[in-house]
Amino acid sequence: MGLTIALPDAGTSSGIVATGLTLAEFVTHLVPASIVDGMAKNEILQIVVFSVFFGVGCAGVGEKAKALVDALEGLSYVMLKVTMLVMWFAPFAVFAAVASAIAKSGLGVLKTYGVFMAEFYFGIVILWLLLFVAAWFVLRGRAVSLFKAVREPTLLAFSTASSEAAYPKTLALLERFGCSNRIASFVLPLGYSFNLDGSMMYCTFATVFIAQAYGIELSLAQQMTMLLILMVTSKGMAGVPRASLVVIAATLAQFNIPEAGLLLLLGIDHFLDMARSATNVIGNSVATAVVSKWEGQLRTEDQVAADLENATEPTPPHHGIG
Repeated sequence: MGLTIALPDAGTSSGIVATGLTLAEFVTHLVPASIVDGMAKNEILQIVVFSVFFGVGCAGVGEKAKALVDALEGLSYVMLKVTMLVMWFAPFAVFAAVASAIAKSGLGVLKTYGVFMAEFYFGIVILWLLLFVAAWFVLRGRAVSLFKAVREPTLLAFSTASSEAAYPKTLALLERFGCSNRIASFVLPLGYSFNLDGSMMYCTFATVFIAQAYGIELSLAQQMTMLLILMVTSKGMAGVPRASLVVIAATLAQFNIPEAGLLLLLGIDHFLDMARSATNVIGNSVATAVVSKWEGQLRTEDQVAADLENATEPTPPHHGIG
């Protein structure tokens, strides 16, 4: 209502290849053909599953695996540093991405979709408040410190429209906040596959918007079914900007909603992607801190201060492989 633009014909192609996962496909998709294949395709969920089994194997071997575990730990720090060096060039990439979006759609598109974008960002702000309340319930006063600690990676995810671009910085700052290394390095990547709250919110928001644009009424049961389907089909899409469009296209097809409705969103998707990527970072940061607290692995503020005095980059305690 109020868009004052013509709806695309229901049979128009959106140019988005719709792909979706059934429950059976999702389960088989968890296991990579090989770990090299999973890494090459950036399949986070497959990498996490392999890492769990590999870690269990190392723990079972005992001291014989110590050299390998130490080498992998050293490699992880090197790769995080390399990624941070690459991300120094992020401002240039952000400039190019925003310039491309504006060049294709024009600045006028922001005015036309102003109400839609304002409503989505208002919803994101409410979600952030709920996440803060959840963090306060477990962490109490340290919830404020947590949100301050992850400001930089949140801004990075917002500007690059990719949650994974902010992963190294998020991991480093969560450890500096006091989270255990072994908790953070497990919960954070797992959350990137299962805890995409920002992307999930956008997928449902966009799908209902397209349905309303074409005058299609969705019952409460259909909306709940849609939510459950999106919770499965959205796994592992954090690393690819605008990958949510593919998930939305698959969802629209299952509910007989014209896929052409995606054309209504293509012009502003980049600006919406920025908000949902930042939300994914905040949601996963809260989850990591909460799990660390529950497991008794969250260092106190005094311990964190002591670590900062002893070293510029505090080294997490070595927990062994047993």
